[in-house]
Amino acid sequence: MNDANGAGALLRRIRVWLVVFIVCLVLSGATAFPLVTELRLAEDALTSWAGPLADAFPGLLEWIQRVRQGTDVAGAQYPFLLYGTDWLAFAHLVIAVAFYGPYRDPVRNIWVIEFGMIACAGIIPLALICGPIRDIPFWWTVIDMSFGVFGIVPLLVVRRMIKRLEALEATQAVGAP
Repeated sequence: MNDANGAGALLRRIRVWLVVFIVCLVLSGATAFPLVTELRLAEDALTSWAGPLADAFPGLLEWIQRVRQGTDVAGAQYPFLLYGTDWLAFAHLVIAVAFYGPYRDPVRNIWVIEFGMIACAGIIPLALICGPIRDIPFWWTVIDMSFGVFGIVPLLVVRRMIKRLEALEATQAVGAP
């Protein structure tokens, strides 16, 4: 396989990883809009067909019920508080759009990947600091931190591939007449 084919194959792999990452960001954002409905569905599930899960993790049902009650009260008495989750959703969608830059030109836009890695790393101190302040159970804080861990993995892979692509392109530029 020559360098041109290698660069093309590497670019395709980078783009596949980026599409998966973008889709996950969009899904994460889109699920923040119907939060109240999702909490009601989760509680209904945990008290019916997903009862064995609630039995295995008793704190889960209690937490879902507490959060659902809080969103119900906020929605009824202080609906503007739920506007914050709309902005959370919007932020995910905007960040997803930013990853189109590396999709289009990964070498030139590697900074977006590095920005994403910094954001993923930042989830951990945010969760550890704000979780206790907001009375979030530690096990839920761990779940929140896992988004940073799971998010940084594909970005590390993509960054490594972009660096390889950059080296291949540099080699091709030196060898070109």
